[in-house]
Amino acid sequence: MLRDTLKTPSGLHRGIQILYLVFSVALGLQFALFVAWLLGKSPLLVPRPPAVEAFLPISALLALRRLILTGNWDPVHPAGLAIFLFALLTALLLRKSFCGYICPGGTLSFWLFRLGQRLGLTRNPPAWLTGLLALPKYLLLAFFLQATLRMSLPELEAFLNAPFNLAADSKMLFFFLPPDRTVCIVLALLILGSLVLPSFWCRCFCPYGALLGLISLLSPLAMRRETGACTGCGRCRRACPQGIAVDRKTRVCSTECTGCQECASVCPQRCLSLHLDLSPRPRPLPWQLMGAATVGLLLLLWLWARLSGHWVSQVPLELLRSLHENLSAIQHY
Repeated sequence: MLRDTLKTPSGLHRGIQILYLVFSVALGLQFALFVAWLLGKSPLLVPRPPAVEAFLPISALLALRRLILTGNWDPVHPAGLAIFLFALLTALLLRKSFCGYICPGGTLSFWLFRLGQRLGLTRNPPAWLTGLLALPKYLLLAFFLQATLRMSLPELEAFLNAPFNLAADSKMLFFFLPPDRTVCIVLALLILGSLVLPSFWCRCFCPYGALLGLISLLSPLAMRRETGACTGCGRCRRACPQGIAVDRKTRVCSTECTGCQECASVCPQRCLSLHLDLSPRPRPLPWQLMGAATVGLLLLLWLWARLSGHWVSQVPLELLRSLHENLSAIQHY
């Protein structure tokens, strides 16, 4: 059954999504057990999973600027910086495949989109409204970028070594467990919005995705439509989880395209395919390339980070435990 599922672009896309979603859930459970030990609620010390730092993109952005200024890798959240660089690299080479294949938020948005379609709730707004709805995420991106660029090196060092950043992963966990009324309301609105508008969070509010989308404009890979073979059935447009009007484009170079190839899976004429646009006459590429290259690049970067000492945090456990004994040091900065 698994082999049959992976025989189509859609099957491979969803298989990788499910794999990393399960991995993320296991990661969260392991980290929760580690934090329980830090708080003295459990006698069992479960190793801290470094990959949890993937959920700290702001810290990684600041660490990247310090890396550029000094050449020093962040010792506090080294895996977070490695994963952030992986996301940037995939955007440059493989469009927004990080959002489409790896990101748990992108995966949940995709499945909510499919559920909304089955319930008959999904609507694609006109182009002018789509652009207007995307404005918040670009404003958020601009805010974070200008705040990062305005910080001096001593300010960067002070933030990255502050108690707030040392325990930022725990603070993220405390934000959701248990969720307060405000968090529940926001999550409910995002879920309802995702049932109606394809990829509501990703298209409207995610500054991370906005950054990757802008970088993806430089990517040499893109979906192309053979206009001569296309019948204009519109199935590709309806299948796109980002609401892109694929049936009206020759080359899909939107900042929202994640390279998921859901459009190619439903095309009855097989007129949609992945292309490398580095030659005057681009040729189709194997559809397996996008998913395989994304996973392969992630594994290669993880292996490099492990072997080079850029994966495991150098913050002593004793220091982390003392910080968690005084939660006010974590909650305020």
